[in-house]
Amino acid sequence: MEFAEVVRRRRMVRNYQPDRPVPPEVVDRLLSHAIRAPSAGFSQGWEFLVLSEAADRERFWAATSPPNAGGRWLAGMRNAPLIVVPHSDKEAYLSRYAEPDKGWTDRDEARWPVPYWHIDTGMAALLILLTAVDEGLGACFFGIPPERIDTYRQEFGVPEGSTPIGAITIGYPAPDWRSPSLKRGRRGLDEVVHRGQWGCTGRVGQPDSDE
Repeated sequence: MEFAEVVRRRRMVRNYQPDRPVPPEVVDRLLSHAIRAPSAGFSQGWEFLVLSEAADRERFWAATSPPNAGGRWLAGMRNAPLIVVPHSDKEAYLSRYAEPDKGWTDRDEARWPVPYWHIDTGMAALLILLTAVDEGLGACFFGIPPERIDTYRQEFGVPEGSTPIGAITIGYPAPDWRSPSLKRGRRGLDEVVHRGQWGCTGRVGQPDSDE
């Protein structure tokens, strides 16, 4: 599939064919592409928990779902035959930038304008989402409720230094529904792009959109 078509087709899929597993070689491609993401200092501070067995997926939903959770969203998501949980590792970045070629021996987090450990892991997650489209799969990235993270850690033995930035359900799409959020519409380039100066949205040779 052409890359532009992969990007165009990417959407969050919230329902899956429950009896059609993702082939192991496809799972490997999803993860192999994920680790091609960029990372500051080539720190590669990411790890991935892969849940493909039904019992493990049930453990995930039990650990991460709020009490009395239910409804159409959860019912469709639970059909996914594969869950991948990307984790970021801040320590990998602080240690990398304390090495001689970087030289931040004080390991001060204030040197980081934003938490690159989360950003880079998010980029890896996006590569999983795009690869899923290219493989004819659907996927959905979603958050783990903060109050459920400790339970999730205990259930799967995740150490404190490894932070789940979210989770990704993956599988062959089944009929689902459009999120009500889509009624907002996609913001256009002239609403989000500033050219040369903040507030200047016009392309070269064109007036600003508010003129």
